[in-house]
Amino acid sequence: MITKILSVGGSIIAPDRPDTDFLGRFVAMAAEWLSDGNDRRLIFVSGGGAPARIYQQAYREVAADGKNGGEAENDAADWIGIMATRLNAQLLKACCGGLCRDDVVYDPTADIRFTGRILVAAGWKPGFSTDNDAVLLAEKFGADTVVNLSNIEKVYTDDPRKNPEAKPLDTISWKDFRKMVGDDWTPGKNTPFDPVASRKAEQLGLTVICAAGKDIANIRSILDGRKFTGTKIG
Repeated sequence: MITKILSVGGSIIAPDRPDTDFLGRFVAMAAEWLSDGNDRRLIFVSGGGAPARIYQQAYREVAADGKNGGEAENDAADWIGIMATRLNAQLLKACCGGLCRDDVVYDPTADIRFTGRILVAAGWKPGFSTDNDAVLLAEKFGADTVVNLSNIEKVYTDDPRKNPEAKPLDTISWKDFRKMVGDDWTPGKNTPFDPVASRKAEQLGLTVICAAGKDIANIRSILDGRKFTGTKIG
C-alpha cells in the first residue's frame, strides 16, 4: 500500500475564511490521483489558519490586560490552536465525501481505523504543531515522505520578508535545517516546519518536502514522483 502524507497548512485551508475554490480543486486532484491505483491512499493533516491566529491573539490580548488574572500560557494558546485545526479538519473531511469514511484523527498514536482512501487528522495536544502529528502518522503507516503545504514555495536561508539577501533552497539537510528553526516550540511559531517535528523526522530518516499549497499541479507532480518546485529536507 502506498501512503502519502499531506500536511495542509491552515493558511491554505482558511487564510481569512475557508477557501472553497482551493478545497474543491485540492479534493478533485486527490480523487483523481487515487483513481489511478487501488493501492494508493492519502492522509491529510489540517492546520489551524485564521481561526487559530485570531482566537490565540484574542486570548493574548485578554491575558496582557490582566483580565484573566495572569499572563498568557502556552498550553492554553496551544489548545485554542488545536481546536481550530479540528474545525478545519472536519471541513476537509466533509469535502472528501465517501473517500474519507473514518472519524477525524486527534491522537496519531492511537489505534486508528483507516477504511477509506483518505484519512483526515487534526491537532493532538500542546507542545508542537500538526507537523509533528504528520510525522507520527508517517511512522505509523509506513510513509517515507511528508509533504508540507503552506503559503511559501520554498524554504529560504532567512526570512525573505526581512532579509532581501535570503536565498531559496532546493535541498537542505536536517542538520542545517534544524540550525535554522531551533529546537523549541511556541504556539503560532512561524517556521517552514515545526522544530519538534523536525527532530522526530530526522530520527526516523523521513524526507519532508515544503511546497506551495495553492499550486495544485505541483502537488500532483510531487505525488507522482515527478519534478516539482519546492524544498526537500532530508
